Amino acid sequence: MDRKLIFLLAFTGGFVIMSIELLGGRILAPWFGSSVYVWGSIITVFMVALSLGYLIGGRLSLKNPSIKRFGALFIGGALLLGPLYGFGDSLMEAVFTQVEDPRYGSLLASMALFFLPTVMLGMISPYSVRLLVQAKDESGQVAGLLYFVSTFGSALGTLGTSFYFILWFEVDTILLLLSGALLACGALALLAPHQEA
Repeated sequence: MDRKLIFLLAFTGGFVIMSIELLGGRILAPWFGSSVYVWGSIITVFMVALSLGYLIGGRLSLKNPSIKRFGALFIGGALLLGPLYGFGDSLMEAVFTQVEDPRYGSLLASMALFFLPTVMLGMISPYSVRLLVQAKDESGQVAGLLYFVSTFGSALGTLGTSFYFILWFEVDTILLLLSGALLACGALALLAPHQEA
């Protein structure tokens, strides 16, 4: 198993998650504003989706884990981002028409746009741990290093998106680039030599 590849993929997963979360505020702002209600909705949806993703990813990692299946998580995440740049505006218009209250409207819109891709991306971390752990006595050290790499990726995704990407590109372009990064990670994993964990 190529440990460097798994760490690279975990780093990218963390980067993409936080980049999407930051973009969430920009995506919802034209419809619901950028108040604390909107950010509270976005953060809540991401936290709930990530917690569910961690749970599902941990369970999936018990059933014949492999780098190929790991790659499928990235492909799935990229595909689930599609509605954000394909149907995001029409979906938010539909929600706004029914629920103008920025609290509940932003919560519903956040659920519709971000919940499924974030669940999928949340599966990456526990699956990574399973692929990397070779012996029980090293599990804590491996998990700590992996979460360091993933969280460092999240920090860079936060800074990169808020300081640079949002100034250089349109939101849809950033989402396409993030989808492309996920697809590239999925392809790297699928092309890696097959080896069961």
